[in-house]
Amino acid sequence: MLKHPISHVVGFDDAPFQRRHRGDVLIVGTVFAGDRLDGILAARVRRDGILAARVRRDGINSTARLAECLTGSKYFAQLQAILLQGIAFAGFNVVDLQALHRTTGLPVLAVSRHAPDLAAIRKALLEKVPGGARKWRLIEAAGPMAPMAGLYCQHVGIDAENAARLIAALQIHGRLPEPLRLAHMIAGGVTTGESRHRA
Repeated sequence: MLKHPISHVVGFDDAPFQRRHRGDVLIVGTVFAGDRLDGILAARVRRDGILAARVRRDGINSTARLAECLTGSKYFAQLQAILLQGIAFAGFNVVDLQALHRTTGLPVLAVSRHAPDLAAIRKALLEKVPGGARKWRLIEAAGPMAPMAGLYCQHVGIDAENAARLIAALQIHGRLPEPLRLAHMIAGGVTTGESRHRA
């Protein structure tokens, strides 16, 4: 059982896509109440036509889309933290962790299995990705990806000690926090017909 003051969280991961794909990519969120799956968030068309949980490959809309998906959800009022599978979705659509925290009022944790190769990421952004300099600044502003509970994490709106406790409390079926593990599996299953790779 989750034994931590933060008990209602959402975890987001993106769906797999082909290397040549240049359109929108599905984002899936799983909402947890303690160690229980409480709901799923995914793309939906709102009345104004905005796809709230799809982000553009290598685009700039991931922060806005995540905020829209969350604040428009029936689960938003109970949420206490946001977990992301890395700081970027759909390739290099980098999330502004500070802005997402300000918009939602919730702590944001970007979690990764491995320490990123920052030199390679910076080179790719500055040399190959439109708007790469701005995206690199967002990564820098998020702070270092620190080792935490056997993973690596950037965090905003929560200190390192409590971030580590939250991650550890959610490591139910492996190193990856359960909301991210299930978001990964669901996103893969919906897109390809079955979940792929390790979750």
